[in-house]
Amino acid sequence: MIQIKLSIDSINEYQTGILPDNAVKVETPQSVGEMMKKAAPIAGVLCLLLFTTMLCKTIICGTAVISPLFILIGFAIGFILLIVHEWLHGIVYPKEANVTIGKIKGKLTFVALASYPLKRSRFIVMCLLPYILGIVPLIIFIFNPAECRILNGIMFGMACMGMVSPFPDIFNVITVLKKANKNDAIMFYQDDMYKIL
Repeated sequence: MIQIKLSIDSINEYQTGILPDNAVKVETPQSVGEMMKKAAPIAGVLCLLLFTTMLCKTIICGTAVISPLFILIGFAIGFILLIVHEWLHGIVYPKEANVTIGKIKGKLTFVALASYPLKRSRFIVMCLLPYILGIVPLIIFIFNPAECRILNGIMFGMACMGMVSPFPDIFNVITVLKKANKNDAIMFYQDDMYKIL
């Protein structure tokens, strides 16, 4: 069941499921700030990919393909869609799981919080599903005619927000691929990640 909270004071309050006896803590960064630093190279690679795509399209078309002002509008739309991003995380959980979607109090950070074990493959889908909010606009940008600069600008801005904002999710996927077996289940409990053998 998905519920929406406008303001979330503490992640620990919403990620307190039943931790099985065979759960093993997965070593992860101890704070959000530390995790963002470790995951920053992923964001850098994604930014490079996006700007390389724009540069290639510009070179191939031989003309400017975006209206820069409309990139900002695309960013704004992408920011509004962050709540959809979190909802896409939430829909992967089964109906009996409690998923809370909201904004962390005092920060411009949206989260989907749940403490429910998912098979490793389903956990990876949960982490990566929101990338459709970046991939779809990027595909539209790539195949849209160069003359449609306004739409190209909006799509490129949305693609940037949709591709780069979930970079911590890729970090979680890499962590799980390295530290959990394919038959393990993965769950969040308070601020930590656990694998269930």
